[in-house]
Amino acid sequence: MAHESFAFSPSALRSLRLQRELLERDDRRRALARGSAERRLLPGTPPSPPRRRQVCRDPAVHNALYAGDLRRVQSIFRDEATANAVLETVSEELVWSPEQGLWVLSPRQQHTSALRIAAARGYEDCARHLLLRGAAVDAVVGGRAPLHDSAAAPHPNCARLLLAFGADPNVLSADGSAPLHLCTAPHSLRCAELLLAHGAQVNLGTRDRQVTALHVAARQGLVAHVELYLHHGADPSVRTHQGETPLNAAAAAAERPEDSERFLRVAERLLEAGAEPGAAGRKGHTPLHNACANGHPAMARLLLRHGADATVPNGAGDTPMDCALRAVLEYRQQCPEETLTLLLDHGALPAHPKMLRLCCQHPPALEVMLNAYDRVPPADGWVEAVPPELWEEHQEFYASAVRMAGQPRRLQHLARVAIRRHLGARCRAAVPRLALPPPLRRYLQLPIEGLIS
Repeated sequence: MAHESFAFSPSALRSLRLQRELLERDDRRRALARGSAERRLLPGTPPSPPRRRQVCRDPAVHNALYAGDLRRVQSIFRDEATANAVLETVSEELVWSPEQGLWVLSPRQQHTSALRIAAARGYEDCARHLLLRGAAVDAVVGGRAPLHDSAAAPHPNCARLLLAFGADPNVLSADGSAPLHLCTAPHSLRCAELLLAHGAQVNLGTRDRQVTALHVAARQGLVAHVELYLHHGADPSVRTHQGETPLNAAAAAAERPEDSERFLRVAERLLEAGAEPGAAGRKGHTPLHNACANGHPAMARLLLRHGADATVPNGAGDTPMDCALRAVLEYRQQCPEETLTLLLDHGALPAHPKMLRLCCQHPPALEVMLNAYDRVPPADGWVEAVPPELWEEHQEFYASAVRMAGQPRRLQHLARVAIRRHLGARCRAAVPRLALPPPLRRYLQLPIEGLIS
């Protein structure tokens, strides 16, 4: 019997290996706790000086880590000293030299750790080996801790491993960011869930700017992240040092038409959670200012429906109408005339006639604005800005606008202006309920007719 062997199944071998790793980890924790207790109980014992970390510049060691070569990693990192070595790399970067008056290549040193590299690249087996050999799970080397890298990558398996070894979910990087602030991609949702499950503070702000995870998710248009954070008690009214709320961040970031739908969904979730639609942020911009400046009529409609003020000026004195007019040319494919009509329907006043120059190259927008006056302003402020080819394409409309400039409008139009002024901000809600024939109700809503009469 002494010479006989017992064949273990693969699952049994995995269980034994896991048990051995857990025992090694527990032994290490007990040793650390025993040393800490001895220092507390023996006040006269001088604290041991901090160990100076080894610095490794060997490219072969770096390559083993970056390639995830477990066997080489196991042969190189055998103890706590090597597992916590600082890895130094030198790269060349272009910097401006005032003395020479040109761009020159300058060496730049970068520091990281073996555990950071493994966590950033998702090498779970390498990371486990380093942790079992005593790698400091929360060591901030080169500006970040390993948990920052696994969240930013993202690699949920490595994040789970680090958290299981006691990583602090609220550890701050050199710039004052927590791992949750680095969950900036749609597929980082699992990392965010793991961090919150292990005690990450959902309302923790970055050290300098006080940006929360909800600000980050709103700025990136991450609908699932926003829902997750709100479910865990994120405050939709929290402000950064510049006064920005998450709703401000979402409205300001919705610049590209292809992203408008997801930013709209983010804004809906924030408003449902109690976000203030009129909160003025940086430079006095409200979310409505940002939505209008980004040519986003659907978000403008959402904000106005929740009570945003269509007349409030920002820090520079510009109203949402001013912002919408400046965006007409850039976002002419996004129906900017809808945004202008929305603002007028919610009490916005017609812009100063000199602002017509901003929308004269988009006939539907110019028509909406001209119909907001009881008398068409003089055309000399905008007519020269219309390109000849555009004038030829819309000759009937432009000719009618110039012909009516400074002339009295029809009695029907004057009645429309009077009714709309009387209703003011109630126009949008009240006009559809007026006891009028449908054609008259439609006329009151400033339809696009392609002609000024």
